[in-house]
Amino acid sequence: MSLSTKAATRAVAAVAATALTLGLCAAPARAAYDYPFRDPALPLNQRVDDLLGRLTQAEKISWLHQYQPAVDRLGIGLFKTGTEALHGVAWSTDIDNGGGVVTAEGTVFPQAVGLASTWNPDLIKKVGAAVGDEARGYHAENPRLWGLQLWAPVVNLLRDPRWGRNEEGYSEDPLLTGAISTAYGSGIQGDDPDHLRAAPVLKHFLANNNEVRRDTTSAGLRPRVLNEYDVPAFRTALRAGAATGVMTAYNLVNGRPATVTDLNSTVRTWTDRPLFNVSDAGGPNNLTGSQGYFATQAEAAAAMLKAGVESFTVNDTNAAPTVAAVNEALSRGLLTQADIDTAVRNILGVRFRLGEFDPDGGPYGKITKDVVDSPAHRALARRTAAEAAVLLKNSGKTLPLSPAKKVAVVGPLADTLYTDWYSGRLPYRVTPLEGIRARSAAAVTSEGVDRIALRSGGRYLTAGTGAGADLRLSATTAGATEQFDVFDWGQGIVTLRSVANGKYVSRANWSTLVNNQEQPTGWFVQEQFKLEAQADGTTLLRYAGYETAYDWFGPNKYVKAAADGTLGLTVAEDATRFEKETVRSGIAEAVAAAKGADAAVVVVGSMPFINGREDHDRTDLGLAEGQRALVEAVHAANPNTVVVLENSYPTTIDRLQEKVPAILWTTHAGAETGNALADLLYGDANPAGRLTQTWPKEGAALPDILDYDIVKTGATYLYSKARPLYAFGHGLSYTTFGYQGLRTTAKSGGYEVSVKVTNTGSRAGDEVVQLYTHQHASRVEQPVKQLRGFQRVSLAPGESKTVRFSLKTADLALWDVTRGRFAVEPSTHDVLVGSSSDRIHQRATLQVAGERIPARDLTTATRAADFDDYAGVELVDETKVRGDAVGASAGEWIAFKDADFRAGVTGVRLGVAASAASSVEIRLGSPTGRLAGTVPVTATGGIYSWATAGAPVTGVRGRQDVYLVFRGALRVKDVAFTR
Repeated sequence: MSLSTKAATRAVAAVAATALTLGLCAAPARAAYDYPFRDPALPLNQRVDDLLGRLTQAEKISWLHQYQPAVDRLGIGLFKTGTEALHGVAWSTDIDNGGGVVTAEGTVFPQAVGLASTWNPDLIKKVGAAVGDEARGYHAENPRLWGLQLWAPVVNLLRDPRWGRNEEGYSEDPLLTGAISTAYGSGIQGDDPDHLRAAPVLKHFLANNNEVRRDTTSAGLRPRVLNEYDVPAFRTALRAGAATGVMTAYNLVNGRPATVTDLNSTVRTWTDRPLFNVSDAGGPNNLTGSQGYFATQAEAAAAMLKAGVESFTVNDTNAAPTVAAVNEALSRGLLTQADIDTAVRNILGVRFRLGEFDPDGGPYGKITKDVVDSPAHRALARRTAAEAAVLLKNSGKTLPLSPAKKVAVVGPLADTLYTDWYSGRLPYRVTPLEGIRARSAAAVTSEGVDRIALRSGGRYLTAGTGAGADLRLSATTAGATEQFDVFDWGQGIVTLRSVANGKYVSRANWSTLVNNQEQPTGWFVQEQFKLEAQADGTTLLRYAGYETAYDWFGPNKYVKAAADGTLGLTVAEDATRFEKETVRSGIAEAVAAAKGADAAVVVVGSMPFINGREDHDRTDLGLAEGQRALVEAVHAANPNTVVVLENSYPTTIDRLQEKVPAILWTTHAGAETGNALADLLYGDANPAGRLTQTWPKEGAALPDILDYDIVKTGATYLYSKARPLYAFGHGLSYTTFGYQGLRTTAKSGGYEVSVKVTNTGSRAGDEVVQLYTHQHASRVEQPVKQLRGFQRVSLAPGESKTVRFSLKTADLALWDVTRGRFAVEPSTHDVLVGSSSDRIHQRATLQVAGERIPARDLTTATRAADFDDYAGVELVDETKVRGDAVGASAGEWIAFKDADFRAGVTGVRLGVAASAASSVEIRLGSPTGRLAGTVPVTATGGIYSWATAGAPVTGVRGRQDVYLVFRGALRVKDVAFTR
């Protein structure tokens, strides 16, 4: 504390004492604080200004790294960003342990796609509150480990069902995604207007929906897709004040790394609250590494800060490279002190709201570790898991089951629960089998997996007991230590669980094989193998741990036993040839169990660390071949078969849909999975979850996973005209619902849509009432239908409720590329209300007044990226700071529809950049239409060296569709015709 501050403090205290003595104070004196920034009675901006003014330049710069060091002289402790909390507190990195990951053990809710499948924002707000409380509880125990900035939720749209991180997102629809993310974020934050329970950060801005080459691929977002689809998913929560920042994505967007995409002109304009934005892990180094976007880290750091990124998540706990880069940027004039102050001010805007600088820690400062895994949170997890499950099929009233009946519970997921990369540890486990056994004493079980032994030269592959041991070719008989259960995860990938200790075989520490893992796990999942049958009847054991992306072993992937029995990897030709002995047939055992039961429940699905996850997209949507064969065999043995499908994404189960009478889908839903499933299977809870993305049919053609233009490719329920296996919003119930009396009433700024919904069945249940619209006439291609609202309503048998939606006229706007803004066109709109996007029960129409989008005026400079149609081109960065352009190669084209040239034009000018000479043809009506002129383009000096190229044109008059056809590689930023 400085002398002047001490004097000021003494003066304040003296004045207060005098006032009390004279009886001049009507209220108690405020406590004296060492520094004004510690005084919670002062306005936030005043407190921030005070602390900002006390920090040195070095301290400010040090706070730009993910580990913001303590400032002991001001009594400020370490602040770390990024506790993972996607569906419960998951893990954090430990500065006191060199940045190692520490996993939480607490309440694990259903995976994010399951949370959204509840279609219940009120419930998800409660889930968010529980997660925020547990984050506070961990923080109270160890604030250096468990930070209060939570990296959740993920709001990237589930545009492509193959995305490896599908489990982390909510929906393919922006409205539903916005509603669920707002609920989750609001719950995490709490309802105090000035304080935060915890600080949610939205991931990953922007258009991050592929893992293949995720740090070098560019998501091409033309203006309509950007503004109508991707942006709303992020904007909703920020406008609602339900998030405190965004994490930038690894990918590029229109050629510019998302790490330096301008956040100041986007996300900051959606809220009046300070935002504390962060990069994704390693993102700053990608700018000079894999992306090669900047020559030096100083340039990269300057660009990030100017773009609105406050925190550099990079180099683990080592802040030195970040500090050096920022200091160099300052010395080179790439940054100013004002840039640093702006970033730190934004950081403080969130840190203050977390109560860090309040003497009592703020209103949430008294939460302790006792909240973690509390009985209330367990009950909430059970309810959420039940509400998230989706009944896909239920013919012949197969479900619910009767507790009096004997049930065979079989399948590879029947008696286990798996966690994922963003899960915490489960403090307890209620498996499907355990949940069912609690309802029916007559439950029998089989995992339905083969148990094998591998023998070569008279010796068996032998594992260890207890904690496990290195596998070796050793024993001459096949006891428990020589037997392994084989779990099939599809496309030949299996895991091997040792019978000796119940643990999975892993290539531990990149060394030999050892049976020591509770489940497949880790960033590099080393528990994956293939059993490759050979023509001579033998089998090769192939290590298949992430071989696609990380081919570190080259051809050396096959297991070879040395003379002493120890194992290593070699090429196929040199590998040990094993004789595979089937000790027990999984299908035969499951069939036997099913034959002796009144009903069979087959629990199949995915392994979250294997079947698609961060850094690995799926290449196949099918259920594992062995699991499908298991279901078919059990169904043949017992027609009263229920399939519980436990995974995190759409799955092509066409054959099972045709054969088995009942299918219930759930995500990996945490410790209460078994209880929730039993609640549903026995009718104590009535299924009401709904799918949040389209499930395509087997063999359906999907667009390139790197093509983000859902309009052009006809992707998602919005634009697809294909008939899916299950539609967006699909989900069944044990009761039935009737819809009556759809009404649309004009209101100020829009309409009220109301419909009466009645439970026409004999059971209480929830219905998710969904409102869609479709615009008839438009200048552009409109969605087949689009979700405009939804409500989950609970109804007793015979009960009716009138469900009301507010439909704003502005909600019906499209992005008008001719003027760069939203516009509502005059048109007829279908108003569709139903229980899913393909089960519409009531229809009406609205005549919506609006503005006719005028013909294009191409005589003023028009951005090339604002085209109406295209073939083959890509959207690229005009400069490294801002602006989009069109990058083209020979034969590709862009089109501007309905341009009005009136009496005609005589020339055209293009803003171009090119590394070599090329040309652009101006054609009318089509890419092969009449040639109106050819613009020669000379080399400009590079892709960011812009110049003007022009040429005369002939016959360009009246209303025309204009095509720019490219005859070489170049970039175009704008076009203008001249008279």
